[in-house]
Amino acid sequence: MSETTSFWLIRHAAVDGPKGTIWSLSAPANLGDRDSIDLLRRHLPQDAKAYASPARRTIDTAKALQLDPVLVPEFAEQDFGDWTGRRHDDLAAAGDEAYAQFWKDPACLIPPGGESFESQVARVRQGIGRIVSDSAIMVVHSGTVRAMLCIALDVEPQAALRFAIDPLSLTRVDRLRGSWRVMSVNQNFR
Repeated sequence: MSETTSFWLIRHAAVDGPKGTIWSLSAPANLGDRDSIDLLRRHLPQDAKAYASPARRTIDTAKALQLDPVLVPEFAEQDFGDWTGRRHDDLAAAGDEAYAQFWKDPACLIPPGGESFESQVARVRQGIGRIVSDSAIMVVHSGTVRAMLCIALDVEPQAALRFAIDPLSLTRVDRLRGSWRVMSVNQNFR
């Protein structure tokens, strides 16, 4: 393993569909913001290996950035189970007790048929443990970026959920021998 690995974490482009929806793996990215995509691409290292979650929106975004990523299942977004494909507003308006309870402790509680954010953090930790290059570009989800920040900062998962991670934003984290360094969070190119 290299002494230092720089992780260039990109949140995928916004999904092409109604805002506030819990998207499935097949949801496509809206790649209409070519200026932001081109600006972001110019800020990425040329010699880095690329990785992505297996979701269509991350693959679409990676290809728009002219990357050919290795797909890593551990980098998938948190699984929201039975709520996938539904809008947050609709779930709240329906009075779903499980949905209301979930937001009291969203880091630890598990959506019906899904996984907790704590589980996502453990899964992301496994995935990054296999990356040994000096630089790695990861086209992933907001939850995956938050999971990386949770790991790098050694904070409770609940604290990591406070980070805002915008579509097409760049977060940079370095893994040093025995420690971490956060270089930037949610950097936008608009």
